[in-house]
Amino acid sequence: MTLVASLRGLCRSRGSVTAETAVVFPAVVVVLAAALWAVAVVGAHLECIDAARTGARAASRGEPMERVRGDVLAAAPPGARVMVSRTTEVTRVEVSASVRPGWGVSLPAVTVRAAAISATEPGAW
Repeated sequence: MTLVASLRGLCRSRGSVTAETAVVFPAVVVVLAAALWAVAVVGAHLECIDAARTGARAASRGEPMERVRGDVLAAAPPGARVMVSRTTEVTRVEVSASVRPGWGVSLPAVTVRAAAISATEPGAW
């Protein structure tokens, strides 16, 4: 192969990297967005777990139910729903929240849930 022939081949394939990048870049952006959304969902789930545990501990000690709900809502993700039930033996707190990506308003929300159960202390009922 001569030098002239190799230079001609180099000139013909010059724009192929740009075309390949233009095809791959949107796919990389979609994968990155999905990964960030997954991280947000996992973070909201962890917040629900922490809020449920906090509420179960407080309710099992005999804290007033209004205060327990307030503490749980303060620790939970925005827009969370809380259900607290206390019997003489068991205290149960359930927290659920819908998570929607901020960049995809038309995408469906993912609902995350967590529950915590604790033994009710004597005299707390």
